[in-house]
Order: sequence, then structure tokens, then C-alpha cells
Amino acid sequence: MPNDMEKVERLFDLPRHQLANYPRPDAITTKEGGIWRPYSTEELVGLSERIAYGLMALGVGPGDKVAIASGNRSEWVLVDQAVLQIGAVTVPVYPTSSPEDYAYILQHGEVEVCFSANAEIHAKAKEASRTATDLKHLFTFDHIEGARHWSEVPRDGSPEEQEQLQVYRDRVKRDDLATIIYTSGTTGRPKGVMLTHWNVLSNVIDSSSRFPVDSSARAISFLPLSHIYERMLMYLYIYNGVAVHFQESLEDLGERIREVAPDVFTAVPRLLEKIYDRILGKGEELKGIKRWLFFWALDLGLRYDVRGMGILYGIQLMVARKLIFSKWREALGGNVRVVASGSAALQPRLARVFNAAGIPVMEGYGLTEASPVISVNDQRNDGLRFGTVGRPIPHVEVHIADDGEIVVKGPNVMLGYFKEPALTAQALDADGWLHTGDIGELTPEGFLRITDRKKEIFKTSGGKYVAPQVIENKLKASRFIEQVMVIGENRKFPAALIVPNFDFLQGWCRLKGVPFEDRERAVSEKRVVDRIMREVEEQCAGFGHWEQVKKIALLPDDWTIEGGELTPSLKLRRKPILTKYTSIVEGIYA
Repeated sequence: MPNDMEKVERLFDLPRHQLANYPRPDAITTKEGGIWRPYSTEELVGLSERIAYGLMALGVGPGDKVAIASGNRSEWVLVDQAVLQIGAVTVPVYPTSSPEDYAYILQHGEVEVCFSANAEIHAKAKEASRTATDLKHLFTFDHIEGARHWSEVPRDGSPEEQEQLQVYRDRVKRDDLATIIYTSGTTGRPKGVMLTHWNVLSNVIDSSSRFPVDSSARAISFLPLSHIYERMLMYLYIYNGVAVHFQESLEDLGERIREVAPDVFTAVPRLLEKIYDRILGKGEELKGIKRWLFFWALDLGLRYDVRGMGILYGIQLMVARKLIFSKWREALGGNVRVVASGSAALQPRLARVFNAAGIPVMEGYGLTEASPVISVNDQRNDGLRFGTVGRPIPHVEVHIADDGEIVVKGPNVMLGYFKEPALTAQALDADGWLHTGDIGELTPEGFLRITDRKKEIFKTSGGKYVAPQVIENKLKASRFIEQVMVIGENRKFPAALIVPNFDFLQGWCRLKGVPFEDRERAVSEKRVVDRIMREVEEQCAGFGHWEQVKKIALLPDDWTIEGGELTPSLKLRRKPILTKYTSIVEGIYA
């Protein structure tokens, strides 16, 4: 870890910090035309400066807003660094956001310049420019007929411009606004979270102590940079001299991971679940001794505990890692030292089995409003407990309020919501504590456990409180269940809307002789409904009688960001889901 952290106080200090400490020929890399195109640290510094001169020539100055609407690619980082050193503000936009959200964000965010990745995103930005009154310039990263390409922006600065840019840099203080990140939330219109340079940079420095990576490491970055989770990690990689390889979409991700052979990457639980299910599917296809060995190793992994399992277990695990789990590691490139999991609750069984396999998955917890990391597990120094999100990182205080809500204070806590003082006052109290809206507890050893969302707890018509996330996380342990939402507010009992894991279900149907012509037919098949209901009853066995899911409805279509059922960070949008399936919900309770 670098020793001169006190010199790095603004986000645009990071590339120069890398240049001084760990200059790399491949600081950031993206695949262009089928070939990995690296930018050296020196290029990162020089080209972002040239883009800054170009932005200044367009009239961008301190405090002005520049939007980036793109998947992960080198241009994202280059433009971001250019914007920040002017003292301007980066406004990232999720590529998958709706045209309505584009229109709202570009207008509300007072955006003057927008960089879009491709034709589809550019079309949404162009349409939004009709109502976004401040928006003057649109550029694209891909070459698109009729659009201005981003390569028009970089230019050499005149002596006067060089002097002016240095003045701008010197004026930027660590507590100045660096970015406004619009979080879609689970209801309502997007809120613009205002984060300073030091909000994010303090999180980079304090989170670095939990990640066993250094300048010898390689990372692959595929979760959206529009989200502060991946963006903070990107800054952390630059800070620690890690080579970053960007992957713009999840398409061909497995192949890209094997090419890069990363030491570190971030993931969301749903991706880890899909990797696990794919591995499990391959295991199901094995025959004879190979099949027996696979499921023997899997059983070992599912029982794994970091605090020791005895000598015999240790020997068995060594054998399992050599014969079975080594292939899991090879599928992820063979070099993985840490996988950071966040954004949603990770099934403890997944954490156990991946760690047993020698793939250290470290679950953490955070919010956009906290830049984002609040706590994270660490396999070193007895810092890992399954079923928790780790201990709070240095300099971040965590307290459990009287009503069970997690409240947080630290240098990572946001300034507030852009142009929303009332919402800011709801989230930040007079003493500077951020009210997370999550319910949790701290163990005697200081590990944080999340139990539910405060606003998502509902009351049945019988007056009993139900925490849906706890039940949902339990149900998702079933191989039959891909997505689930527990419902029942002001109703007689809890029920569940379930999207089955159709890959697994199709194999089960084939084995049991159940017709599987298409998804619609499958979810209406009584034997399928009864089998999944039995899974639900088994998973809910440990809950109170008022928490038992009494009825289910199986749905044929996945919930997606584009469909409006998920936020860009893959959280359930409960009200839109309830609205979409009103007739099905009413049928459940009829």
C-alpha cells in the first residue's frame, strides 16, 4: 500500500499518484476491434489533460456538469478524469436507464455536455436534449453517423490554457463536489447523491486495507461504472497500481475473465448464483466416480467454516481443491485472490462453497450515499464471518438505532441530495448520521449483519410484522427459484411471486416426465407449482407461523432493469412489480 496517501486528496490526483509510484504500460485496457488496447499510466495522465483543454474550449468550467452514459471502457475513465481536474462535476447515467430517466437526469442535473457510448444511448440523450435546457454538446464513444465523436474533444493546450487548467486544479479542494450520482431507488424519481472528492477518496483509502491486491494484480471491471460501487473500486485499482481491464457488457464475460485471468473483480450475488448454477449443471452431467467426487466436494464446501473444521476435514478439503475445485478456479482465470460481493444479500451457502473452493468471496455492505462501502469482510486477520457483511472499514462509525436501523457517520457520507433539501434532512440528521433505511445488528465481535429494509417491513391484516427480505434470501437458496418477492401488506398472510430458475426447472421436468413446451406452460403445470411450493415450505420451516408463505404464483418472465422490475443495481422495485401483477396478486388473495 502506498505511503503518500496524504498527498492524494482529489480524485484526479490518482493517475499522477500511480505515475509516481507504480507506472504501468497497461493502467486501463479495453477490447477494441477484438484486440485489447492498453493505455499506459502516462497516456492516462496526458490524454485526460488534453480532454480537459477540449472541454474548457467548449466552455466547461468549475461546477459545470458533464454526463457520461456508457458501459465500462477506457473512455469513461479518461473523460471522468478530465472533468474532475477542471473542478467540474461528473454525472454518470446508467446505459440501461429509460428515456424518461435520461430526460429527467440531464435536465435536473443541469448537464451541459453528454458523452454516450453507442447509437442506442445517444438516441436517448438526443431526445432528452429537447427538454434539458442546459445541454449544449453531445458526443459519442462509438463512431456514429451524424454524431460528434469524442476524439474531436482532446486538444493541446495553449500556454494560457495550461496556466488556467493549473489554476482550476489548485482551486479544487478535497471537500468540493466531484460527482452527482442519480439513484433510481425502488420507488419514485431518481435522487442525485452529491459526493465530494474526499467522500470517495477516503473510501478508496479505507477500503484498500480490506483488499489483498497490489501493483502486481490485474482486475476485470464489468459491473457498471455508473454505480459508485464499481467506480470506487476502479479508483482503488488506480490508487494501488492494479491493471484494469474493462468489459462493457456481460456478453462473453466468462471468456474475457479467462483471458484476463484477474486477481480481483467485483460481483453481485445474482452473478455468483449463475456461476454456481452453471457449475452445478456440469456436475449433474457427470457419471460414475467423477459425479460422486463432484458432489462429495460440493458437500464439503457447503459445510465450510473459516474458523476451522478439524484435521480430517482439512485433509479432505485439500483433496477436493486439487481434484474438483481447481477446475472452478481455472474457469475464473486461475488467479483470483478476492471477489468483492455487494449490492444485495449473498447467500451464506455461496460464500461458504466459493471460499472452500479457494475463491475468496468477500461480502460487503454500502450505499451510494456512503461512497459506498460501510463494511466488508476480509479473509485475513480473522476478518471473515459468513452471513455478515464484515466489520466497518476504518474511520466509518456504525450504530444501531433504537428501532434497529443502521446509522452511519464518517468521511464517506454524502453532502446530500442535489436540489432536494427535504429529502436530505430525512437521510442526514442534525448530528451528521446517515440513516440507511436498513435494519441490522452488530455481533459481539463487531461484524455487521443486515436483516431487512426498514421501509420494506410490512404488517399483515392480523397486525403481525413481516420482514420480506429475510424470507426472500432464504427462498433464493432453492435451486428452483431464480427471483422472488414476498408480499402480504394488509393481507391475511404472506405470499410470494416467484420467477423459477428455468434452466434447472427444464432439467427437472425432463427427469420427471413433466411437459416443458415453454415457460408459460411450465409455470401453470400443477406438478411444477406443487414442487416449488414444497421448496417454499421447507425453506420457511424456521420462521414464525405468521411469516409462513401460504401461497405462491409462478411467473414466466424474468424481472429486468429494462422491464422496470429491477433498479440498475438489481434491487427489486416492489411497487412497480405489485402494479404490474395486480391481477395475479388479487387472485392469490381471492
